[in-house]
Amino acid sequence: MQAMKENSQLFRVLYIDDDDKRTKAFRQSFHPQIEVIDVFDNQAAVCCLDDSQFIDLIVYSDTLDTRGFLSTLKARRNWTKIPIILLTDRETVDLTADPYHGYVIDVFPFNYLKSTFQIRLDYLIHKKTYQQNAESINKSKKVRMPVGKRAFDIGLSLLLLIMASPLLLLVMVLIKLDSPGAILYSSKRVGMGFRIFNMYKLRTMRMGSDKLLATMASQNMYGSVAEEKPVDFLCEDCQLAGRGCQRPLFLDQKQICEIVYQGEQQAKAMFSKFKEDPRVTRLGKILRNTSIDELPQLFNILRGDMSFVGNRPLPLYEAEKLTNIGYARRFAAPAGLTGLWQVTKRGKAAVSDQERIHLDVLYAKRFSFREDMIILLRTFKAVWQKENV
Repeated sequence: MQAMKENSQLFRVLYIDDDDKRTKAFRQSFHPQIEVIDVFDNQAAVCCLDDSQFIDLIVYSDTLDTRGFLSTLKARRNWTKIPIILLTDRETVDLTADPYHGYVIDVFPFNYLKSTFQIRLDYLIHKKTYQQNAESINKSKKVRMPVGKRAFDIGLSLLLLIMASPLLLLVMVLIKLDSPGAILYSSKRVGMGFRIFNMYKLRTMRMGSDKLLATMASQNMYGSVAEEKPVDFLCEDCQLAGRGCQRPLFLDQKQICEIVYQGEQQAKAMFSKFKEDPRVTRLGKILRNTSIDELPQLFNILRGDMSFVGNRPLPLYEAEKLTNIGYARRFAAPAGLTGLWQVTKRGKAAVSDQERIHLDVLYAKRFSFREDMIILLRTFKAVWQKENV
């Protein structure tokens, strides 16, 4: 039993490739950070998955029968949750199409940079660690959300939903009249213990506003973001040599030079927020300044997805960037409607993403029912801020 527990703590990668050199290079690059189990064909991979209870990641070579292997996985429900990274020499792979959709999480070329692959690997390892910690917390009942805090959340959210129902109905009608589109906005968010849930808000933006985000990088309040460039542009070394890209990276179904990608990651801000956001509707500005747009999150609190006070639940693309152990600690606290960052820094244009993270980590270290009550009282003042951010 003890041996099984110890094995579950390891991050095990099933590496499936018929090329001995690539297999050896992969093992040397990432051992001893991970345990690598390598096989050379689909049949051996299936046998390994049958015998092992703890496979955290599959790295699969596209030189084999990719479609056949994914079909086998689909037939075994207990295997479908294992993430897959595809190694290939193809220029483009559409991960939203069959048979990849829902199974392959990323694509890398055979000549990937170790540092680039390490970014993806670190996130998966940290995610597993925090999921195990969350499961351990729930089983031991030592650091679960305090009963008093949860009871307070249920009682107050239910009371406020009843009291606010007339206002919610009126605002929903006004949203429908103000601009075309859905009344509620739902987005995937990451909360306590890296748990993903749907967070609800009243729609304050015009439909299709998510597509405009990439064109507004220069207006980001949390730091300067590198301007978007064509996905096939070359790094300086390749330009000087007068040749094509020698290290293509396939990321999010796009091709980009690995060297340039590394530079962009250093320049990008971890959070995005804009002053006088042109995507916001006329009614949306009022709803945001009064925080009425967040009233549907009372449903999230009632369900237990969130608490009244905690760290704001992050979109997936922001949460994935917080792979550093010190930063990831923010996910040890409950997700909240308001929190230490909101009452301390909200409305101050000079706030940086680092300040926000440090405040989130600070709350995760010391949160208590008394601290929550102080933050709630301070929130009433912060809600009526005049600056439109």
